[in-house]
Amino acid sequence: MALSLISNGGTLMLGNIPYYAPATPFTTISASGFGRLQSVNGLAPVTVISITAANDSIGHLSSIIGNFAADDVWNTGFLDGLLVQRPAGPYGLNYSPGSITLSGSNQSSTIISIRANSSSTIPNGPYFLSANGALYQPLRLYSDFAGAFTQALISSSSESSYSALPAALPGIESPTLGVPSRLYYTRTDSKPLAGVRLGIKDIYDITGVKTSNGNRAFYGFYPPATANSVPVQRLIDAGAIIIGKMKTSQFANGERATADWVDYHSPFNPRGDGYQDPSSSSSGPGAAAGSYPWLDLTLGSDTGGSIRGPSQVQGLFGNRPTHGLVELTGTMPLAPELDTAGFLCRDPTIWKAAGIALYADLPFYTDYPTAIQTINFPTSATTEASNLTLSFLSRLQAFLDAENPTPLNLTSAWAASKPASAPPTLNALLNLTYPVLISKQQTRLVRDPFFADYAAVYDGRKPFVDPSPLVRWAFGDTQPESALAEAQANKTVFMDWFNANILVNDSQTCSQSLLLYASTPSPQYRNLYKGPPTVPFGFSTGRISVFAEVPDVVVPIGQAGYQSDITEHAEVLSVTVDILAARGCDGMNKRSQLSILLSQELLNPVFLQQLFNLIEDLAAAGIVSTTQTGRTIAGGEILLKRGGMIGL
Repeated sequence: MALSLISNGGTLMLGNIPYYAPATPFTTISASGFGRLQSVNGLAPVTVISITAANDSIGHLSSIIGNFAADDVWNTGFLDGLLVQRPAGPYGLNYSPGSITLSGSNQSSTIISIRANSSSTIPNGPYFLSANGALYQPLRLYSDFAGAFTQALISSSSESSYSALPAALPGIESPTLGVPSRLYYTRTDSKPLAGVRLGIKDIYDITGVKTSNGNRAFYGFYPPATANSVPVQRLIDAGAIIIGKMKTSQFANGERATADWVDYHSPFNPRGDGYQDPSSSSSGPGAAAGSYPWLDLTLGSDTGGSIRGPSQVQGLFGNRPTHGLVELTGTMPLAPELDTAGFLCRDPTIWKAAGIALYADLPFYTDYPTAIQTINFPTSATTEASNLTLSFLSRLQAFLDAENPTPLNLTSAWAASKPASAPPTLNALLNLTYPVLISKQQTRLVRDPFFADYAAVYDGRKPFVDPSPLVRWAFGDTQPESALAEAQANKTVFMDWFNANILVNDSQTCSQSLLLYASTPSPQYRNLYKGPPTVPFGFSTGRISVFAEVPDVVVPIGQAGYQSDITEHAEVLSVTVDILAARGCDGMNKRSQLSILLSQELLNPVFLQQLFNLIEDLAAAGIVSTTQTGRTIAGGEILLKRGGMIGL
């Protein structure tokens, strides 16, 4: 048998920073001067810089290099060689091989001239160059110390499929993630997410990669996906860079960090003492977004609160969209009537750009609502959290030039205007709706085919499943087949009533009013076992958007202190407010004079679908702000984070 020996790339250290050099080069160039560069294992670190005749000067080169310092992949070690890329034409500098010292630099750089053309311009940034001219785009390596990822991914050279990143850093059960330089990418109208680093919850199919749904047996049993899920494909088409797949509680059912997570360990919430429950089921996306500055965006899912919960406890912008805004082909279902795809993100600008890419054809409106309703809101500033909440409400009211907020008593509103044939209380109508929908639908769509496939191969055996899905599925098995249709009908009764009476559509503002509810932070220690999982009966404020199919966005507004039982010190937890609008009002825009001008003169469709424009405008007004990674939403070293190498 002939020996098959294939290179899958390799790892290098440059300036005490770990990198992965892929097996396939980005391109190959013709240039002399490689022998003047310092190389290890046939690779030399270089920086590509593009110039024109108009900016052909040492000062301009120094200025460009100065801007590179903000990039986390590039470091001064890549200044050993400068590959100056220029089109044909007269230039003032001599770019034959030689050495220069740039302004502000304490090292000599070897200059190598390469010729650019319009069809093959090499992006600026860091590279590794081989003696034969092969130019490799390195990935900087980071450790997943929060345990948020299931696997790190790299794309094929054609970007048509993905595979596991073949690199590892020292660490205990911590995947190693690789990220490309942001210098390689330029965002455009057609690529609004160019270079945005994206993590994907492991219920979405990615071509060439297995999907686990949080279950070891499922991951081991089925082959890699042959197509991307619809949400994943839309984000790739918009230019996002997939970094890896992320942990989900099993089959996207809610699980507490202690005892319920059996197949995989629950990710670590970085906030506060570092031992708070990360919430679920989008636990990996939430923990990673709160922990890693090198990650820009995560894709989660929300059936009953799986994006909003992690966003609330980790101080992130998160959204459950209007149901049905994006097709979910290639996504594991929990209940199709309730399942949605959305984001967890620190930066509202990136959040909005992601929304434009994922949700198409949003309606456009001319003004914001000037009516605000609140539900379960504090009435006085008796605590740090309530003070933040009421302050945000006041500033939002002023920003919208809104009337005084109106407290909403949903119980009373239902009693006053419910359909004549409906039960007297919302709990009577909806107590069984959520558990019946998720259990009956997931047993039919996921459990039964999985168990049948597994049994056929393994002599009738069943695969292992975590306690939480088993409890819910078992409940579904006790319900008659008619229960599913009844649950669907009850959901529709509530949706129709709510959308006609509480959050009503408007031709000018999309939604006649906004509905706000607050999340009061309280410690949820992951080391305390609170009992076995139970069936999620009942109706709550968090289920309004689930049953009414309206958008529900989490907005971080600050943080409040608590005394930690872990550190025995004062720590802080995130404070958030949720904003709901009428169905289909995810993109509730206020049409500024600038956008009118641009839409008339440039006919740019981007201005017709500026998703989450309200939140971005609140950020511009200083009412909300980008949150940071770390122990608090303002930053700070994460407790128990491993130190050492810069890549960790």
